[in-house]
Amino acid sequence: MDVIAGVDLGGTYTKFGLVNKKGELLVDDSIRTDTSLPCKDFFENLCDRIALLKKEIPKPLVIRGIGLGAPAANYISGEIESASNLDWPDKIPVASFIHSYTELPVAISNDANAAAVGEMMFGIAQGAKNFISVTLGTGLGSGIVVNEELLTGVNGHAGELGHTVAVDNGRSCSCGKEGCLETYASAPGILKTVYELLASTKIDSRFRNLENDITPIAITEAARDGDPLALEAFDRTGKILGNKLADTVALLNPELIILSGGLAKSGELILQPTKKYMDLALINIYKGTVEIKLSEMSKKNAAILGAAAFMWQKLETLSPEFI
Repeated sequence: MDVIAGVDLGGTYTKFGLVNKKGELLVDDSIRTDTSLPCKDFFENLCDRIALLKKEIPKPLVIRGIGLGAPAANYISGEIESASNLDWPDKIPVASFIHSYTELPVAISNDANAAAVGEMMFGIAQGAKNFISVTLGTGLGSGIVVNEELLTGVNGHAGELGHTVAVDNGRSCSCGKEGCLETYASAPGILKTVYELLASTKIDSRFRNLENDITPIAITEAARDGDPLALEAFDRTGKILGNKLADTVALLNPELIILSGGLAKSGELILQPTKKYMDLALINIYKGTVEIKLSEMSKKNAAILGAAAFMWQKLETLSPEFI
């Protein structure tokens, strides 16, 4: 059986697994993302662990390539560029490292683009030609597919919807700008919104006098229990996200927008207000032409599947200088 090793490189943990062409995750594991090690040593250890993982499957497997998803990864250069959550050099030639240890084709991508390709191959975007995958996690990423092709841009950095301005003179963002969408429509973003509502309103909430115990998961649980302030936080988050998605629809005219990531696991709490405010902001020619859906891959290890899907897609066309 042919498989791809999919790798999700995170700031704390790196998850990896073997994925067949049907999108089945056969086996997986994880290691700490130990940035105290030189980056070459870390990736050598990762490759050794992938080789061990293959031995856990009793049937013969052939690893056809390795796909890696990570923040700030550029598939054109094969490098991770200035990743703020990795204490390594500004440019890490990840594809070259992994290829030198394994002699396998390697494709790297930022995690949002990998998620989009994963949805196209294994998720609810199968059959869709024009769609946007939006990941709502610690930040906000987006992968854009136009005519069944991932939009990468001239330098491989297309799709940074999270760093478009949603609120003038708004919250400070790690990118150096103010008011970026990801500072509002993300797990940390909704947490900040709750704190702001506690300070500026008298809306009743279980969180009053419990401010040190507030987490994004607790906000979701409170909203599901009908907490007025938590519900208001979701409404405000959905309004900002919905308005920005309406702008995006005007630019790209997609048929589908997919929400995934930790905040999307709140389900209808984020989907309903986002859809409502996007529909209100759309001009007439776009009304009824685009759906917003929650990813079904969030129930699986979506990041590993996305990284593997990206490699499956690139396997036949990957240029030699990138492997």
